[in-house]
Amino acid sequence: MKHKVFFILFNILLLVFLFSGIKTVEASVQEERARLIQQIQAIQKEIQRLKALILNFKLQKEINAESCLVVNLSDNSVILEKNIDRLYPIASIAKLMSAVIAFENIDTSQTITLTEKMLEPLGYSPSLFLSLNVSAKNLLKASLIQSTNDAAESLTYFLEKEKFLNLMNQKAKELNMTNAFFYDAHGLNPSSRFAVPDIAKLLTYIYENHPEILSITKNDNFWLPDQTGRLLKFKNVNNFYQEPDFIGGKTGYLPEAKQTSALLFNVNEEPIAIVLLYSKNRQTDTLRILDWLKNNSVLK
Repeated sequence: MKHKVFFILFNILLLVFLFSGIKTVEASVQEERARLIQQIQAIQKEIQRLKALILNFKLQKEINAESCLVVNLSDNSVILEKNIDRLYPIASIAKLMSAVIAFENIDTSQTITLTEKMLEPLGYSPSLFLSLNVSAKNLLKASLIQSTNDAAESLTYFLEKEKFLNLMNQKAKELNMTNAFFYDAHGLNPSSRFAVPDIAKLLTYIYENHPEILSITKNDNFWLPDQTGRLLKFKNVNNFYQEPDFIGGKTGYLPEAKQTSALLFNVNEEPIAIVLLYSKNRQTDTLRILDWLKNNSVLK
């Protein structure tokens, strides 16, 4: 009888041992499988990263702009960059900052009478003439839509010109635009030289705090009368203003700056900033970048 009990207990213990051994093996297999899956996923991510680098390098060669930066504003991730530390004149992109200062420091319904000093800069419009009483709101529209330089200049006189420019440079410091210094409100002075990350910071700030500025840059239905009372249209100089994916932004040109642009687009439902400096053809550059973004997995 004792032998039978011993035999039964021995078999029970053996079964428990074998069962626990099987469970241990299964757990080990599952752990190994999980490790392999993680390794495969890591390899896939690395392959995607290398593909993106190759595409990035190829696109850099195709872009005319000497300096370029493409940023996803939803997480501030850099998608494409080219010579981002180089400084170039920004031309009329400066009007984005003057618009920020105007909205934050001026009652835009307030009016001012235009003087000869205000109308000195190149970029004359027949609808902005000597002794005209005009609102800050209309000057902002003229500055951002048709890039009218005397409109941007006139805005500075609402606060006194020196104070306005000081506020522009103070805001640049607040936004950590490390290489930025504005010499005027319109960008005609080529000494206003920036790196593309500085412009991207300004675009991000406007996107988050001043969507009204971006809305104005998409407008193409702004009219003011000239001295004879005839209504004249301020034509939008940005070729992308009609595009449904265009969020807003500003372009510029100076012989010393070539073509510049600071634009925002909705690409694959992501807000994308595209900054180009010293370009021979900013429109072609922008279209190439947009096409690249839409047809590659970088934003998918």
